[in-house]
Amino acid sequence: MFHSKNNNTFASSTLLTVYSMQLYNKLSAEERRTMIREAGKERLTISFYQYARLGNPELFRNHLFVAFDNLEVLGRIYVAHEGINAQLSIPADRFMEFKNFLDDIYFLKDIRLNIAREQDNESFLKLKVKVRNKIVADGLNDETFDVTNKGQHVNAEQFNALIEDPNTILVDMRNHYETEIGHFKNAWTPDVDTFRESLPIIENEIKQHKEDKKLVMYCTGGIRCEKASAYYKHKGFKDVYQLEGGIIEYHRQVTEKGLENKFRGKNFVFDQRLSEKIGDEVIANCHQCGEPCDTHTNCANDACHLLFIQCDSCKEKYENCCSQECNDIIQLPLEEQKKLRAGHYNSNNIFKKGKSEKLKFKKHV
Repeated sequence: MFHSKNNNTFASSTLLTVYSMQLYNKLSAEERRTMIREAGKERLTISFYQYARLGNPELFRNHLFVAFDNLEVLGRIYVAHEGINAQLSIPADRFMEFKNFLDDIYFLKDIRLNIAREQDNESFLKLKVKVRNKIVADGLNDETFDVTNKGQHVNAEQFNALIEDPNTILVDMRNHYETEIGHFKNAWTPDVDTFRESLPIIENEIKQHKEDKKLVMYCTGGIRCEKASAYYKHKGFKDVYQLEGGIIEYHRQVTEKGLENKFRGKNFVFDQRLSEKIGDEVIANCHQCGEPCDTHTNCANDACHLLFIQCDSCKEKYENCCSQECNDIIQLPLEEQKKLRAGHYNSNNIFKKGKSEKLKFKKHV
């Protein structure tokens, strides 16, 4: 059960249980959606992460899948030698079972669980537990870099004070499509597609301030800026901080404690909801008509699926598509659509979220 620090050791009965059970999701999203609606249970959307040294990620992954499947967990969980990163949902009435299970794993005991402020029973429709090389892809191959030697964590009140300090450099560690709909006041939001791309860009831009400035970082739930804080400490930055629990936890604290909310707009999230409202201000624009809007959608054309910002008017006009071209395609019979996309690799469009040349009012940085 991964009780001890030697996580390669399992009781033989546990091993037999794991390998005799289903280890992969076999239901479609629509089948799962129907089951959720018929069950009529409220579900909680939760995220958590932990950097740790795992000897056998594959074995741990299988253990998690069996347990999570039994607990009716749905979501996306990544496991690697450096730890775990999880975004998931669970029936509210099974939350304590879920927490007790995590507490029985030595490096997850009393782990902070970021519970979404805006709930959606269908935020996740499948259970996916995958082994990855890293829980956050960073492009680094430096064996001397210790990801557990992290910067100082600060709460919402401390964060608010820090970012008003003129000696602070506030950096958003998220990607361009996330920061476009929401970010903290006075934050630097690098125009990047990936976390790995951001690390050298940020270092090069502020390297002259390793000694004289406070480097303060934030992200969605804390996982990216925690790795970044360790990286920049490794690179010689002396005064490094990160927002504990990220924007999700910040929102909870400012709401419950009545603190000033210094976040503008929405927080992008990586589930079916795509965002959570943090502030009342709309800081983005529809990528098709330019009207104020901060609602993301995925293009309805299966050969595209581009993520972009679309207002209700354009959503109706283009039928959830990013362009008239894609709208024309979805009018075709399904078999013709399949023929058109056969052999085409569309993940680059998905990867370049919001930057397609089809979008007239995309953000220019």
